[in-house]
Amino acid sequence: MILKKKKIFNDYATSKGLRSTNQRTLILDVFLSTHQHVSVEELYLKIKCGYPSIGQATVYRTLKLFVEAGLARELLLHDGQTRYEHIISGEHHDHMVCTSCNTIIEFEDETIEKAQSEIAGRHGFLIKSHKLEVYGLCSSCRN
Repeated sequence: MILKKKKIFNDYATSKGLRSTNQRTLILDVFLSTHQHVSVEELYLKIKCGYPSIGQATVYRTLKLFVEAGLARELLLHDGQTRYEHIISGEHHDHMVCTSCNTIIEFEDETIEKAQSEIAGRHGFLIKSHKLEVYGLCSSCRN
């Protein structure tokens, strides 16, 4: 899976006239090994430990390229913080975001997916993509 994503990114970079760099490859490796929603700063801090020559601006620009290449998705949270998650082909999920501690809970619900399709159909609308973010308090913050 990781090799396939590296190929997707390299093909995308080549199509945009960008050269393949060790820094981008390293950032992609660290990003794909992260199984949570990360901010630019959080990813930068993970990378900085082993590779202090990579700057935060490079991480930011590279994450934007991952989004353009279809390897990552941006989540803009209520507090203005953008987080990134890697996209797994064929997988779809929605998010519940705690407005107190910023915990993000991923969930899937076939009833919601079916309702969206039915509503779109009634309006003659073709859904290309969608995202659902529900904001509130997680169980820890409610106690």
